[in-house]
Amino acid sequence: MTLTAPRLQRPSVPPPADILDRAPRHRVSPERISATLTLLVIAGLAVASLAELDISFAGMADSWGNAQNFFARVGGLTFPPADELIQLTVLTVGLVLTGTLLAAVLSVPIAYLAASNTTPNATARAIARFIGVFTRALPDVVLAMVFVLMFSLGTLPGILAIGIHSIGMISKMFADAIEQIDEGPRLAIRAAGGTRMQEFFSGVLPQVLPSWVATVLHRNDINLRGSVVLGYVGVAGLGLEMSHAFKSLNYGLGLGIALVIFLLCVVMEIVSSAVRVAMLGEKDAGRGVFVRFVTSFRNRKPEHPRVLSERSETKYASVDAAMRRPWTATRIRNVSAGFVAIAVVIAGVAVSDIVWGDLFTFWAKIPEVVAQFWPPDFGSYGFPVIAGAMLDTVKIALAACLITLVLSLGIGSLAARNVAPNAGVRGGFRLLLVIIRGIPELILAIVLIVITGLGAQAGTIALAFGGIGLLGKLIADSFEEVPRGPERAMTAAGATRLQRYAAATLPQGSRALIGHTFYLLDTNIRAATLLGIVGGGGIGYYLLNAGQGSNYPLVTSIVLMILVTVLIVEGIAMWMRKVFR
Repeated sequence: MTLTAPRLQRPSVPPPADILDRAPRHRVSPERISATLTLLVIAGLAVASLAELDISFAGMADSWGNAQNFFARVGGLTFPPADELIQLTVLTVGLVLTGTLLAAVLSVPIAYLAASNTTPNATARAIARFIGVFTRALPDVVLAMVFVLMFSLGTLPGILAIGIHSIGMISKMFADAIEQIDEGPRLAIRAAGGTRMQEFFSGVLPQVLPSWVATVLHRNDINLRGSVVLGYVGVAGLGLEMSHAFKSLNYGLGLGIALVIFLLCVVMEIVSSAVRVAMLGEKDAGRGVFVRFVTSFRNRKPEHPRVLSERSETKYASVDAAMRRPWTATRIRNVSAGFVAIAVVIAGVAVSDIVWGDLFTFWAKIPEVVAQFWPPDFGSYGFPVIAGAMLDTVKIALAACLITLVLSLGIGSLAARNVAPNAGVRGGFRLLLVIIRGIPELILAIVLIVITGLGAQAGTIALAFGGIGLLGKLIADSFEEVPRGPERAMTAAGATRLQRYAAATLPQGSRALIGHTFYLLDTNIRAATLLGIVGGGGIGYYLLNAGQGSNYPLVTSIVLMILVTVLIVEGIAMWMRKVFR
């Protein structure tokens, strides 16, 4: 047996200073520095815009006295007769459903061409992407103005305006979903000699269908809230009746219809959540409050894990047996849901009371209508006045975005599962976000304008409050999706909840936060234009006056200015996502 002397450990000596100086350091790229400086400049402009608007707590307190006087003067809420209210509600829902369906159908080929993995060439992809951005930039109220000139008054102008405007958002989401698919099935079909059509329907569509259904349902909720403004340009429905009520100073009736629209938005959110659960299952349905409400009833009696395992590993004796699947409860439910969806779509088209003959006669009116809108002209206002109004709209959008970001960061964080102290707090803040999303910004702006008077302050507050529902939900979902490793490590090291949030959750979600904020800014610019229609300040005031005064060259000039502004914001947002990814 041989004994060995133990090794003596050399005492640790700190490395020389020159070695630490020569240690490799992470170099920040010039592009990242430029992007950071751009963010700081935009933040500074937002702060300056908010300071220029001079929104003070003292002024809001004074407005509270005006609000009490206003509601005392209004008295109780009044509503249209029951049969008329039901007819208007059904008409509005049918209009929105039909417009959203039109957008969903038209978005499929555009998304196919816009996706990098399915488009035939770069030119087709660029054209499809431009169509998406262009339709997103076009305000639906302007589209409604154009279609009112081409068609008779009714629902068809609103359906087409909602459908074309929604193509931008739906096609973008569709294209993003196509680019994220597993390429294996599609390439296998191509290797077997399949056509492009077979590749799409067998290799692409089954993978993206859950995401597409969720996107269309989400857009339908947005279109329902946005349909209110279409009433101000003559589109039939609840929005038109509400505009008549407020214009005639019948505030009780106007607020009553606004309450109906709010309840309708909440009901639509519940129905959409139920449809997502029924068609997509709990995994792909999302994290909404009403999704969990629906799934809670389905999960009261969970099946044994062995039963679920056997169901997921069902084997068939032959290919023919696999082609003749049994009618299980799940298959019956899915097929029934599909038939119900088809029936709802048919009913929506039927109740919209579309004058189908207009689809064959409006072609002759196109040259005349185009001649009314072209060439663009700034009229008696001149370029400086219209440019100043567009600048005011950008200031309103920036100020509202800053207020929304500050409030949504707190509300959205507490609505995230990994940040909220308990499930009750998380559910309460999730419900708050749903309620805020259910209030259309236009209705809130009208009430604030009536109370505080015309001006940019009312539009900014309405826009900021309405944006909390959108940005807060996006922040909550993004924070719940961050990797859990850094959070667990900090918890194990004894960090507090606040320290874990500041050092792990927030830094990991910062990239998504930047992208969501730019999306909100893009949305705010378009929404601020619409709020100006009801007196919320900005370019919308001139847009409405030009439309009502048949000054269509001025309408074209304003739309082009909005388009350029939205394209600039879209370009900056794409650059930011590329740099910070």
